[in-house]
Amino acid sequence: MCDTLVALPNSTADGNLLFAKNSDREPDEAQGIIRIPNLEHSEDTLQCTYIEIPQVSKTYECILSKPFQMWGAEMGINEHGVVIGNEAVFTKVKFQKNNQGLTGMDLLRLALERSNSAQAAIHCITSLLAAYGQNACGGYKNKSFYYHNSFLIADKQEAWVLETAGNEWAVEKVRDIRSISNSLSITDNAYQLSPSARDFAKHKKWWNGIEPFNFQKVYSDWLYTTIGRASMRQACTTDLSLKKKGQLSVTDCMRILQTHNQDEEKFRPTKANTGSICMHATGLLNPSSTTGSMVTVIRSSGPHTVWLTGTSSPCLSVYLPFFFGSDVLTQFKQPSSFPDDSLWWKAEKLHRWISKDYRKRKQIIEAKRLAMQQEFIAEEQELIRLNASIEKIESFSKRCLQLYSQQLDQWLTHIE
Repeated sequence: MCDTLVALPNSTADGNLLFAKNSDREPDEAQGIIRIPNLEHSEDTLQCTYIEIPQVSKTYECILSKPFQMWGAEMGINEHGVVIGNEAVFTKVKFQKNNQGLTGMDLLRLALERSNSAQAAIHCITSLLAAYGQNACGGYKNKSFYYHNSFLIADKQEAWVLETAGNEWAVEKVRDIRSISNSLSITDNAYQLSPSARDFAKHKKWWNGIEPFNFQKVYSDWLYTTIGRASMRQACTTDLSLKKKGQLSVTDCMRILQTHNQDEEKFRPTKANTGSICMHATGLLNPSSTTGSMVTVIRSSGPHTVWLTGTSSPCLSVYLPFFFGSDVLTQFKQPSSFPDDSLWWKAEKLHRWISKDYRKRKQIIEAKRLAMQQEFIAEEQELIRLNASIEKIESFSKRCLQLYSQQLDQWLTHIE
């Protein structure tokens, strides 16, 4: 489960495009942050999660948030300001389950590495979809978890929703503010459809060929879409964003990603369900937790800022700023399958301790967490206003990472 939202420049407080996503995965599926430099390639092929595909001659610099064991990524941005988040969607199109295709995370990373605009990213994904399909397991320990994917794709000036069902797809142009969740949401207003979307649906008798073609209605699987409460979460992120339309800020986006879509005063992780934006796993019907979160500021001029938690549970986390042209992430320790001294696992130890008595124990960190977050945001805004050099911005990013890591150590010492 995941949730992704975008606000075009005309809907934000500072006139920059804002993009935000929570990545919901299995609770032990640690998620790391990586920077991939722009590269020239001499090799002919590229190994993705399950299959090899032809490599291109040049790829772009990317900052990605990715499950530790995957080649692909859940969300990220490239040097051209192209930013993408993906969602699992559940459709009537069946899987062969032989892992002879690309995962949604593969498609996302490939599009970021190879595209200099949002429209180029759409073309990249749909071309790869036609060539290789997405018959690939998206689970970690759950090896039977197969799903199709939707994508929210943006660049400096525009954004698009791309939703898929097998090899079929639909595209919708974003107006002002848009969010997506774990369901098809493009109805009869598609900007573009895959060439065979109508014929395939008619052949399967999902569409009679007479009534208006509604991609969502024709291709959605009702059961999994309903259990996941996708429409509830999409309504929540949309409503919270629209309330701030014209004044939406980075802080607002972070707060949206931290909400549980319940009475926050009474919220308990043990009572969480699939309607939460900040998701906490509770069992069979609610198996996912938010294992990473991102808010990006895409500027038409000046550096883009990539705010990433690098940790689970946004409601207990601090978003850290990262920038292109910086080496801060070069030494960033990637998490493994077991608890280690990476940022993700250090925070996870704290988060799981807090969750045992959430309302009481959260107060131990809350004042400091909020103050640190606002300090980081305020300093970032001042550096951007002053048109600071990449050296100063890099120093700021490094200091934020160090301060938060040190604070985690202090909190962990306290609970031990």
